[in-house]
Amino acid sequence: MAITTFTEKNTSPFPPKRIFKASIVDSHNLIPKFMPQAIKSIEVQGDGGAGSIKTINFPDGGNFKSIKYRVDELNEETYTYKYTLVEGDGLVDNLEKITYDVKFEQSADGGSISKVTSTYYTVGDFKLKEEEIKAGKEKVLAMFKAVEAYLLQNPEAYA
Repeated sequence: MAITTFTEKNTSPFPPKRIFKASIVDSHNLIPKFMPQAIKSIEVQGDGGAGSIKTINFPDGGNFKSIKYRVDELNEETYTYKYTLVEGDGLVDNLEKITYDVKFEQSADGGSISKVTSTYYTVGDFKLKEEEIKAGKEKVLAMFKAVEAYLLQNPEAYA
């Protein structure tokens, strides 16, 4: 097994509490509304916190049907979120699992900095393709930007 880790940082004009609640805590409600072309629905088994299972269903006709992940940690005080992709089309035969560690921190300008660390656990000598990783990152960034656009248009939301 090989382990490959990528870390991505993004900035937001919104404070950590607000962007965390909208993009993480309430993502199962917001993302399908903002991006129905990318996410058909998100089903939650559990209370949404640690131990919960979330299933993301994609629109018909796409490359993927669904993915399932387990919430490992959800901390609304430290703005940290950890989860593991455990099942679905996102796990090709040569991937055992993918873990994600998300943290939002206050930035000097009153906004926030998000840091996402993705760790890929491959089977055997399998090598990840950089373009596939990049495509996945771009989709996540698009969702993040959709949430920011919503917060900009709705100043009272998640205040």
